[in-house]
Amino acid sequence: MTQNLPEIQITHHARATRLRLRVEPTQIRLTVPKFCSKRQIQDFLKQSEQWMIDTWQKQQDQIGQVDRVLPIALNLFNLDQPLEITYQTQKKSFIFDEKNLQLFISDRQPTQYLKAFVIAYAKQHLPIYLQQVSVEIGLKFAECSIRQPKTRWGSCTARHDIMLNSALVLCEKAITRYVCVHELAHTRYFDHSPAFWAEVEKYDLNYKNHRKILKSGMMPWWWFEH
Repeated sequence: MTQNLPEIQITHHARATRLRLRVEPTQIRLTVPKFCSKRQIQDFLKQSEQWMIDTWQKQQDQIGQVDRVLPIALNLFNLDQPLEITYQTQKKSFIFDEKNLQLFISDRQPTQYLKAFVIAYAKQHLPIYLQQVSVEIGLKFAECSIRQPKTRWGSCTARHDIMLNSALVLCEKAITRYVCVHELAHTRYFDHSPAFWAEVEKYDLNYKNHRKILKSGMMPWWWFEH
């Protein structure tokens, strides 16, 4: 499942002689000649993926320059209340007071340390949540890994090992659950066939809307900082 990019608007044009890709601040458009096959379109988009991500991100960065303030609160998928964040001088990169829902981030490299906290939190909580959803819907998986891929929210191998993107802890719980359902459904259908989507819908009636939200490029600017 891809992340960070909006849904690509594909237009078939009678007079187009080649595939033409345009990345705009609010959308990505692909103009396609009439004779083009689905496979050719998919191959072209795959080859252009990194360029699209980089160009889209640059544009979003420019839009967000004015608003580049680090958050003073953080909503996490499995907490009812936001975490209060304080940036201060301290030895540790971050200190998480779970009882009082407070997060203290070192002011040396606050962006980097805020992301480091999110990754640590994801590694602790996402595998547990995936297991809960697995039991709830009756679809088993083998192993769960948590990573930070640039273009995917999750994946499932033929051996039923599931990878989840650590950024899912920054999403609403319904969105995180959808990704878990999506990847667990791949343990039954290793494709995106109608049968696969019917399986997803069994456990998430609102999956189309959740999918749309994920494709709208909803991550905060600091998540992309190195």
